[in-house]
Amino acid sequence: MSSGVSVNSSCIEEYQHLKLGKTFKYIIFGLNPTNTEIVVLKTSTEADYDTFITDFPAGECRWAVYDFEYELEGGAGKRNKLVFYSWTPDDAKIKQKMVFASSKDALRRSLVGLATEIQGTEYDEIAYETVLDKVKRIGH
Repeated sequence: MSSGVSVNSSCIEEYQHLKLGKTFKYIIFGLNPTNTEIVVLKTSTEADYDTFITDFPAGECRWAVYDFEYELEGGAGKRNKLVFYSWTPDDAKIKQKMVFASSKDALRRSLVGLATEIQGTEYDEIAYETVLDKVKRIGH
C-alpha cells in the first residue's frame, strides 16, 4: 500500500554520503509537518550506539540507517553493514503509525545497498545485542 508520500532528494543524497563517503555514522528520517514528504531529520558522526538509540523518541515514529560495525569471531576483523530501522513505538498516534507503515517501502526502495531491516516498537527490539545477532545471521 502506498501513502502518496514522496521521498525528498536530500534523503538519497545524505544516504550516499553515509554509504560511499562514510561521512556519517547514521541518518534519522521522518515526515515533514504536513506528512507529505520523507525528510532527513538528523545526520550524525557519533559512533556510540547508545547515543544513536536516543534519537528514537518515545511516542514518535522514525526511520534510520546506521552503519553498524562489528567484530568477527576469532579476531577475523571488522565488518560493516548498513542497517535500516523502522521505529513505530506502541504509544505513537495511530494515524502516524499508519502513514509510516504505508510510506516505509518508498524510502527503503530508494536506499540501495541496505543489508537488513530492524523493526522496533520498544527499545529492547533495537538494542545493540539484538541487532548484532540479526546482522551476524545475514553473513559476513
